[in-house]
Amino acid sequence: MTKSKKMGKQQTTSKNNSFFERFANQITNWTGSSPAFLIAASIVVLWAACGPIFEYSETWQLVINTGTTIITFLMVFLIQKSQNKDSKAIQLKLNELIAANEFTSNRMVDIENLTEEELDRLHKFYSKLSQLAKKEGDIHLSHSIDAANELHQKKEEQRTKAKSKKP
Repeated sequence: MTKSKKMGKQQTTSKNNSFFERFANQITNWTGSSPAFLIAASIVVLWAACGPIFEYSETWQLVINTGTTIITFLMVFLIQKSQNKDSKAIQLKLNELIAANEFTSNRMVDIENLTEEELDRLHKFYSKLSQLAKKEGDIHLSHSIDAANELHQKKEEQRTKAKSKKP
């Protein structure tokens, strides 16, 4: 087994998660389940059924408003934690794919740390790559901006030479 595979296996089987990490994962998984939805829906139906008993009072309304506000407030943080973790894992997987492929540009590793302006500039580069690939007629020929520019310039030179040779 290679070193990177061993590292990956250690990371996925790690049991050294903090209490909060384990708790957050369990709650996030549970709240996304069908039983959690059914329980929440049942609570709302039970609350609505109690309306006539409590004469639709302000206290009756306050119960559901307070309960849902507290749960929503806490869930925002748990969902954000889960999103951050998932995003980090996806970025690491993409970085591994970029690093493992000899034809990809290493410029793309860690682009999530760039500013919005830098990302816009990078987008323009790849738009240019797309335009150059369209001009070449085969999008599989080039794998980076540098290679695309080089290839495009060579072809332009050849076209210019060919035009100058024609009478």
